[in-house]
Amino acid sequence: MGMQGMELFAVGVVIILFVAVLKQFGILEPMSMEDGECLYDSSDSDLELSSVRHQPEGLEQLQAQTKFTRKELQSLYRGFKNECPSGLVDEETFKSIYSQFFPQGDATTYAHFLFNAFDMDRNGSIRFEDFVIGLSVLLRGSVTEKLNWAFNLYDINKDGYITKEEMLAIMKSIYDMMGRYTSPSVRDDDPVEHVEKFFQKMDRNRDGVVTIDEFIETCQKDAGHHELHAAL
Repeated sequence: MGMQGMELFAVGVVIILFVAVLKQFGILEPMSMEDGECLYDSSDSDLELSSVRHQPEGLEQLQAQTKFTRKELQSLYRGFKNECPSGLVDEETFKSIYSQFFPQGDATTYAHFLFNAFDMDRNGSIRFEDFVIGLSVLLRGSVTEKLNWAFNLYDINKDGYITKEEMLAIMKSIYDMMGRYTSPSVRDDDPVEHVEKFFQKMDRNRDGVVTIDEFIETCQKDAGHHELHAAL
């Protein structure tokens, strides 16, 4: 894989997999549900209510925070609730979902990094709000919004910088998940080479880390950024 587009490879994987996951579980299927301020269906049985650990924010608030319509949010919520009755997705469930799409690879580590990118309040679970806000960026966000999201994925410890160690961990996790089955096949040292190319291009002041400004500016000024835009 060449340098052009490499910076956003993980984001591309995220989008492809999320669309696949959504279709697999019927989350994108249209549904019939009366409009209301709360997404949660108050007519659910007492038994179901007792199993719900988290109820999402109001519909209007989520509309304001995302680029989904009212009906799309309702459809997404119904599918989310069907698959996650508690209203929360834990990391093991998240890993299990991704593993289904890569039975010949090991998606565990990549799913862990991706889970942390969606778990915005770092409490060990993904709420419906986390899910749709992240999904809105990935599917309908601007190039800059997607770049910000990609940076957050690469910035594993969330300190505002991408180190070589963090980038290498992400790249290795991608190769563990799918790299061995690409054509041509990848070598064991390919992730290291890609990280070195990444830093040669991104680390403008040569201080050993990449900031959000360096990341976005380099991607947007890259000669192939129109190709990146099309890929997103």
